[in-house]
Amino acid sequence: MNNIKYLLLRRVTQVIILVLYFGANAYGWKMLAGTFGSSLLMGFIPLADPYTTLQVLSTGFVLGADVLLGALIITIFYMVVGGRAFCSWVCPINMVTDLANWLRRKLKLDKEEVNYRFLKRNTRYWIMVLGLIVSAIVGISAFEVLSPITIMQRGIVFGFGSGIAVVLAIFLFDLFGVKNGWCGHLCPLGASYSIIGKTSLIRVDHDHEACTNCMECKIVCPENHVLHMVNKESIQVTDGECTNCGRCIDVCGDDALNFSIRSFAKKRIAKKEN
Repeated sequence: MNNIKYLLLRRVTQVIILVLYFGANAYGWKMLAGTFGSSLLMGFIPLADPYTTLQVLSTGFVLGADVLLGALIITIFYMVVGGRAFCSWVCPINMVTDLANWLRRKLKLDKEEVNYRFLKRNTRYWIMVLGLIVSAIVGISAFEVLSPITIMQRGIVFGFGSGIAVVLAIFLFDLFGVKNGWCGHLCPLGASYSIIGKTSLIRVDHDHEACTNCMECKIVCPENHVLHMVNKESIQVTDGECTNCGRCIDVCGDDALNFSIRSFAKKRIAKKEN
């Protein structure tokens, strides 16, 4: 059970959030109502996605103080817990992409050297900027119109229509196309949370002395480039692209990886004395 502890916690969290959204629409629950773009917690605490808010602002639309406050609350929250924690602990598309990548490993379809030739991870940052530019030009939140996150939430709350094709396309893209293709290379929301997460206090800590270089962590990590220190030095994962999903901790049989509070001390280079 220990090797799926954080995976189970994430799934429970994601399902509960979706149930609360569904309950708000179907039964009038007040715990969490709205969408991932803009919500009300307990009926009075505003929550708003920062990137969605920026898109709306770029259209020239004047937002109310409650939405701006909601965006500030979410920004501060993820600056503490880790921006990409939204991607692994909240976003419903994560369940789709995780399934695709689990099947990808089982079917032995991983070919990293091919993936990075035609699609770079920084593509998502360009898409993020493009989304703001297009929003300003057309006068609507460009990404929200096509967002698979919004489509999946609406599908679960109101029932799936043609939007299921978008979710299926992402599943097939991650399974047969690029490993972690959507979340790791294309999603502008993930890019925005990566920027927010650069300052986060909750980090994965690597203990070089305990590491046996099995590389199980890198196999399951959706952003395995952030684990560049594995079997090299004892430092924390400070890259904003880390999703804080905890899968590397789950599969580490050496107890070399654990969550900790960010240290601002200098890197601890591990040196073995002969």
